[in-house]
Amino acid sequence: MQAPCIGAKLRIPPLPANQPGGAPIILYPAIDLKDGQCVRLLRGDMGRATVFGDDPAAQARSFARAGCEWLHLVDLNGAFAGRPVNAAAVEAILAAVKVPVQLGGGIRDMATLEMWLARGVARVILGTVAVENPALVREAARAHPGRVAVGIDARAGRVATRGWAEETDIEVTQLARQLEDAGVAAFIYTDIARDGAKQGPNVAATEALARAVSVPVIASGGVAALSDLVALRDTGVIAGAISGRALYDGALDLGEALAVLAG
Repeated sequence: MQAPCIGAKLRIPPLPANQPGGAPIILYPAIDLKDGQCVRLLRGDMGRATVFGDDPAAQARSFARAGCEWLHLVDLNGAFAGRPVNAAAVEAILAAVKVPVQLGGGIRDMATLEMWLARGVARVILGTVAVENPALVREAARAHPGRVAVGIDARAGRVATRGWAEETDIEVTQLARQLEDAGVAAFIYTDIARDGAKQGPNVAATEALARAVSVPVIASGGVAALSDLVALRDTGVIAGAISGRALYDGALDLGEALAVLAG
């Protein structure tokens, strides 16, 4: 498959600046990939996956038609394997839509990172390597300004790595502050206990992180309704929100949510 043209033709919408009083935030519909299918996990458990479709490209087109500014993709198998596994599904999505895509899962070296950027991914997400090899994060952010984000996934405030299978003693804010000056585009904070559970996002913890660092923070995990997105927006300091299961279940209408958040 020929790599899509990047550079001048790749428009990456800027993240909103932190502003008081409910600044607009970007909503990222999520496509989590497992064995080539669109799935959602419950609290990161690969054994508790719900399949929502076997055509990721069609799902991406549906989200794009609704007007989203970004798509959030995760190669779940890749996160465990430490290398890309669902590459064919990711490439099919890149070919199907013009919406910028951010991708995480299995990106643990510069070669893989630059391969995905060359193929048209707008922003790569580094998670495990942010803990195990922070120098790589700094190198990547310097080489590709605005196109590298750090995923901070946590249980009870402690960072988890390798597909959330391994827990560390590192606190969320500690890791964020260590990388605050690296030049990354965003921190994507996931409360694993909320992910896929539709119990509402951890607004307090996400807001605390956003107020502790100058880097934009994107919330992930637990969005169950429009009111959850409004609560994140109304903190005035959260730059974005990722939603998956609520969109697939119909609890959240993407078009309505985009209209409300834009307002």
